[in-house]
Amino acid sequence: MSVPKAPTFQPLYKQIKDLIMERIADGEWPPGTFIPSESALASSYSVSVGTLRKALDELVNENIVVRRQGKGTAVATHDTDRTLFRFFNIVRHDGERMLPISRVFSRSRRKARAEEKELLGLAEGAQVVRIRRTRELDGEAVLVEEIVVDAERFPGLEKQPEILPNTLYQLYQQHYGVSIARADEQLTAVLATKDDADHLGVAEGTPLIQIRRIASDYQGEPLELRTSRLCTTHYCYISQV
Repeated sequence: MSVPKAPTFQPLYKQIKDLIMERIADGEWPPGTFIPSESALASSYSVSVGTLRKALDELVNENIVVRRQGKGTAVATHDTDRTLFRFFNIVRHDGERMLPISRVFSRSRRKARAEEKELLGLAEGAQVVRIRRTRELDGEAVLVEEIVVDAERFPGLEKQPEILPNTLYQLYQQHYGVSIARADEQLTAVLATKDDADHLGVAEGTPLIQIRRIASDYQGEPLELRTSRLCTTHYCYISQV
């Protein structure tokens, strides 16, 4: 067990938050395990329980940890429904949320392109795994996605498991020991290519929303580059601020 470091800069609760994050990232508390009680952590860092609780509040808001009533605070896991509704921001125009169904139509391994190397911090000559799939809602293909990850970090992903789960982040965590902590997204307006049109059942040139996502781990290291193209005929992208 690592020895807690003493925070030195203000604001104090943010320093405590960062120190707890370090211990989670180092694997001291794996996903699903309970961290020490608030009083025990406060004592170990020589801060008040109020300061410690404020640090934990931020981690809860960022979905890094979850509070279990009567049990304590645990490191979050990427269970299917929870992860989907955190990272899947597509809803019907009337606001109804539904669980998407994924249909993978291509998996391959190839040399990383220049943009992929830059965005994922890969070395020259690095290989990536590329996954292409559609996401369906109520039987309608509404998204076509390209997912790119470092082949060295995710060995064999281009072949195994034979059937990829609906939630890739759960697979990353359970099979590769990698937890996605945050995702930064950029939205742009694009026109459907012939490939988009074939998979989404729309005419070539139909306006779509492109969502470019970079997903990172607890330490802020980029792990996944995902490009999704959304048909907005019946669905839209939502963001809560």
